[in-house]
Amino acid sequence: MPPRFIGVVHLPPLPGGPRPSPGLDAVIERAVADAETLARGGADGLVVENLGDAPFAAEQVDPYTIAAMTRAVAAVRVAVPTLELGVNVLRNDAAAALSIAAATDASFIRINVHIGAMVTDQGLIQGQARETLLLRRRLAAEVKIVADVLVKHASPLGSPSLEDAARDTAERGLADVLVVTGSGTGQPTDPNDLRRVHQVAPDTPVWVGSGLTPETVQRFDRLDGAIVGTWLHRDGILDHPLELARVEAMRGALSPRRS
Repeated sequence: MPPRFIGVVHLPPLPGGPRPSPGLDAVIERAVADAETLARGGADGLVVENLGDAPFAAEQVDPYTIAAMTRAVAAVRVAVPTLELGVNVLRNDAAAALSIAAATDASFIRINVHIGAMVTDQGLIQGQARETLLLRRRLAAEVKIVADVLVKHASPLGSPSLEDAARDTAERGLADVLVVTGSGTGQPTDPNDLRRVHQVAPDTPVWVGSGLTPETVQRFDRLDGAIVGTWLHRDGILDHPLELARVEAMRGALSPRRS
């Protein structure tokens, strides 16, 4: 499988959140601009997430957050109709993400904690794999589940190995794609961790989920896909818009692996 280059559209603070918002129109304008930059730079897809809403609700977000994200994702869908589109409702509202995806014709959702339990800065977060799969069936939504394995900014409750967590996420949680990250946003992913996950889930695509740069691409023996966020922003600063030259550089670094 050729590697998928998935950029991230980090939404500014949404109205009603804990941080001052520039207003929904401004949020949507920025989201569309960043999505168009990803399209021009050669990304295969993108995931929209409400990063500006930190500190996050642990699981269920407020209805106005769902409404605002639906408008933003729908606008992005219209602006870049050919790109694969994903939704991530932070910190872990899989039902909201799936509902938004179904309503906007998105193709995947990212779930930080799909199975098991993780101790995070929001407290204890428990996976809701059964509920998510049941909702997907009820909605008849052709939406893939892209699930993190021992997600960043968190520690597992208990001491599962990376291999056990990956195997359970794929085989018992029925995730369509597994994501391996570093310890935090923008932190590098260990290539050995990716190898370990591939070994126990050889039939499930595995994506790098944090810290990838054009210089580090070649450290990975096998790369099914990459979610790239922080590095694509101008100067690598999350508050800055995405930079076309950086998107093109990442596309160039990943392109040789397409053959």
